[in-house]
Amino acid sequence: VQLQACGGGLVQAGGSLRLSCAASGRTFSNYGMGWFRQAPGKEREFVAAISRGGSITNYADSVKGRFTISRDNAKSTVYLQMNSLKPEDTAVYACAAKSVVTGVVITTVANYPYWGQGTLVTVSS
Repeated sequence: VQLQACGGGLVQAGGSLRLSCAASGRTFSNYGMGWFRQAPGKEREFVAAISRGGSITNYADSVKGRFTISRDNAKSTVYLQMNSLKPEDTAVYACAAKSVVTGVVITTVANYPYWGQGTLVTVSS
């Protein structure tokens, strides 16, 4: 499956952005999806994940209550709505996909075989 993320940009602290990740090549609804981020000089970290049907989600503690992951299987797209952004949210955000059974969310980097190219989010103070 091929993944293409977009929607990053420069935003002031407290602002919002919505990232999108469009998938192609396989049956999107068979894949659990995740968002990860990597800040300069740091390792890639988990942000949010969603089950193949969209009914189950999981978030990193650092983004709970501020970020929302969702998906539209008809459009083969997963979204990350980011509100109340902080300077520490600055990073390259990438989406990832893994074929899973119903009801499973994957939160670890190593378990995702398919990755998009990433989109840069910069939050100014």
